[in-house]
Amino acid sequence: MKSVYEKYMQVFLEKNSRLNLISKNDEKFLWEKHVFDSLAIKHFFKLNLLPPKPLSLLDIGTGGGFPAVPAAIAYPEIEVFAVDSIRKKINAIEEMKQELGLKNLHPVCGRAESLQRKFDIVTARAVAPLKTLAEYAAPLLNPDGCLAAYKSVKVHEEIREARSVLKKYNAKVIDIIEYELPLNENHTRNLVVIRF
Repeated sequence: MKSVYEKYMQVFLEKNSRLNLISKNDEKFLWEKHVFDSLAIKHFFKLNLLPPKPLSLLDIGTGGGFPAVPAAIAYPEIEVFAVDSIRKKINAIEEMKQELGLKNLHPVCGRAESLQRKFDIVTARAVAPLKTLAEYAAPLLNPDGCLAAYKSVKVHEEIREARSVLKKYNAKVIDIIEYELPLNENHTRNLVVIRF
């Protein structure tokens, strides 16, 4: 039986051929660089920082749907909201949602700061520096909510630059989880977990 991720990647590549959601060079590394990376959200859940209740996750600047779509597939019990201001990207995610039957995925065309509700988790991958992400995330999180930011090896530099913003919101870096992408060359990534 074809795994749901294989089906998802097939659907994604079909959309990508029309919309250029990721670069053509990256297509052959779709699993390693995008899907596997998105699924690193599992490291956040292993920390058990949130109570066992129905959770909501907002992915800011979702682009082609990373990490929103892989997260929605992996965690059907979590309501996943994918926000991006570019209509063609949100339309593509809406089509993926229909084709994959992801009832817990909610694509939203707009800007994060105009959303009228709050979430338990905010994620962001390849969107902005940590200090900017913290400013976006703070008003969107429920009390004790967390930002899980996907970052490169420059993570400590970004945390230093974000200090004043984190202090302003009384936010704390709970963990910096390092992991490797399954590529031949060394490809270290970091998931920065910040509690507000």
